[in-house]
Amino acid sequence: MTETLKLPVLPLTDSVVLPGMVVPIRLDQPEPRAAVDAAQAESNTERRVLLVPRPDGNYAAVGTVAVLEQVGRMPTGEPAAVVRGERRARIGSGVPGPGAALWVEATPLDDVVAPPGRADELAREYKSLIVSLLQRRNAWQVIDSVESITDPGQLADTAGWSSWLSTERKLELLAEVNVITRLERLIAWTREHTAEQDVSEKIADDVREGVEKTQREFLLRQQLAAIRKELGESEPDGSDDYRARVEAADLPEHVRKAALTEVGKLERASDQSPESGWIRTWLDTVLDMPWSVRTSDSDDLTGARAVLDADHAGLDDVKERLVEFLAVRARRERRGMERLGGRGSGAVLSLVGPPGVGKTSLGESVARALGRKFVRVALGGVRDEAEIRGHRRTYVGALPGRIVRAIREAGAMNPVVLLDEIDKVGSDFRGDPTAALLEVLDPAQNHTFRDHYLEVDLDLSDVLFLATANVLEAIPGPLADRMEIVTLDGYTEAEKVAIARDHLLPRQVERAGLEPADVEFSEVALGMIAAEYTREAGVRQLERALAKVLRKVAVELDSSAPTPAIQSLQQGGSVTSAATRPVRVDADALVGYLGRPRFTPESAERTSVPGVATGLAVTGTGGDVLFIEATSMDGDAGLTVTGQLGDVMKESVSIALSYLRSRGLAGSLAERKVHVHVPAGAVPKDGPSAGITMTTALASLASGRPVRSNVGMTGEVTLQGRVLPIGGVKQKLLAAHRAGLTDVIIPKRNEPDLDDLPKSVLAQLKVHPVADVAEVLDLALEPVREMAA
Repeated sequence: MTETLKLPVLPLTDSVVLPGMVVPIRLDQPEPRAAVDAAQAESNTERRVLLVPRPDGNYAAVGTVAVLEQVGRMPTGEPAAVVRGERRARIGSGVPGPGAALWVEATPLDDVVAPPGRADELAREYKSLIVSLLQRRNAWQVIDSVESITDPGQLADTAGWSSWLSTERKLELLAEVNVITRLERLIAWTREHTAEQDVSEKIADDVREGVEKTQREFLLRQQLAAIRKELGESEPDGSDDYRARVEAADLPEHVRKAALTEVGKLERASDQSPESGWIRTWLDTVLDMPWSVRTSDSDDLTGARAVLDADHAGLDDVKERLVEFLAVRARRERRGMERLGGRGSGAVLSLVGPPGVGKTSLGESVARALGRKFVRVALGGVRDEAEIRGHRRTYVGALPGRIVRAIREAGAMNPVVLLDEIDKVGSDFRGDPTAALLEVLDPAQNHTFRDHYLEVDLDLSDVLFLATANVLEAIPGPLADRMEIVTLDGYTEAEKVAIARDHLLPRQVERAGLEPADVEFSEVALGMIAAEYTREAGVRQLERALAKVLRKVAVELDSSAPTPAIQSLQQGGSVTSAATRPVRVDADALVGYLGRPRFTPESAERTSVPGVATGLAVTGTGGDVLFIEATSMDGDAGLTVTGQLGDVMKESVSIALSYLRSRGLAGSLAERKVHVHVPAGAVPKDGPSAGITMTTALASLASGRPVRSNVGMTGEVTLQGRVLPIGGVKQKLLAAHRAGLTDVIIPKRNEPDLDDLPKSVLAQLKVHPVADVAEVLDLALEPVREMAA
């Protein structure tokens, strides 16, 4: 029969007592005091109480039978009792008893140890963990007492002393009679606590090492300062040195005031403060700026034009605009800009044109003509507004913006700054760089430009800004509004030959390690390279072709045996010997150096087939020639358009077909399936300038009259047959000239654009301004009598 004990209850509000623990308990509450009084009564000779945890106001189901060892007062004077836990007991129902204490029936609980071998194994593992944990705290006396315990249940109950165990976990241990389960839980909890201790100790060690390092550096700096003082040396780059440098520098008054303010902050800041480093870097940047340095401008316009002519062939209209720009700027400076009521140089020129036409080199020529420093700022791919305005100097790795860095690099406040590839500036979550460029390029604002890093007004009114772009439409509208667009449409074949002879060839001869006497190019060879081996608005491919020829010439001159290409030339008689100087490169030799020509006139590639017309277009690399093909077939009446055409060109095809049907010129096309295709189908195409070409191709298909192979055309058409004006006339006519066309049809209203075309090109092209589609068809289609003949 199970033994039942009648005991007074001593509630524990903030602790848990396990068997084997000896703990003091304060008697400052009525219930604990009543339980102790009941245990001291004469009728209770064993002086036992039942310690029951009550952490949340409710009694636990299991308590600890404890013996009252001593009753007295604590050092603070409060009454207390010392109790020793003996065994677990389950709380039963309440029973009457003497005094004010709560008496209950309690059933003792014995530990369950099964199997004993498993309990001993877990006890050894738990003991090793506890010993390891206590060794970190140097609790050697506790370690000795733990190692002396052999009973697994008693060892598990020592966890009641663990301060890192929560009250909830101790309640679990009190309620659990299975020793193996108690040990398993304790092992898991101890490992978890040990891992936390490892992390905490590592963090503490890192913090301690950082503090020790800072203290050591501070001590060493103090010692270093004392040593310098004894040697009579001043502190390098200290606040006194910066103050002297600021006072000695020729700075604008507002910049000097800001710099002295920062020097004052530096004097008050500790050497270990991060702000000290920021201030030093900022002062170095301010003192490196050329605040009072300006180069003198040359006002010799004749000399400026001579420099531009020497550096660039052709581009007469661009050179003329640049000379006008320099003339106006010189007169404004002579008369005094304050009296004129304006600031800066007025307009900002933007050179827009295909790649390779000399936009960047024109900027260098302008700087050389003026006698100014030249700095190029590459804007392609810039997406961060801080690249223009600079970073806040409190950021790690903060830098001034590219404009400030360009002026510092130039070493003068009035350089020529070329903003290259301004049409390729992007924007994302870091801001819009074009918005920052608005202030840079606006003559009414840039005299007080404020960089986020410098945070002082910077006068950019003396800076000559030039911009370059490939595509005008890609420049943001507000930015383009602050610039004057100067278009570079490309070079004629004669201009390319002159550029190759006077500029490209000498440069590439030097880069190939050759002497001018080692190679000789004929004018015909240069013309063939420009016309048949490279077809572009600029001269980059032309320069690469020259470099390729010169590399082969270098191999020929330095080899004992000629290359296979040179051997074929020698057999043909064009080259006499591998060691002959100079090596002459003529039209016959080009095949050996560059292979067969890659480009032939489009008119030579075409056959007189009805339904094919030649159009003119503008691409990102300049003007180009495109073909429009039309055919018809049996099937349901309808229109199919292919060739990666945009909506505008698709509408042009529909307008052209509707116009022909309305005029009775569509013939059988009204009942047949019509297919219109623009070759190079992988290249997207769009634009309002292919209308008359579409109409001509469809009219040729309907009438059976081929389009003249030497005719190119450009212009938009309406449903009434009117020819509307278009853009890019100069680039398109230059492309027609390069393609070998002799006749070009343009809208009547574009006739003023012919004034921009070089006279040499106009002399070789017959331009037909038209106002109605009927005129286009009369000029473009072969006559009926010639067809019959």
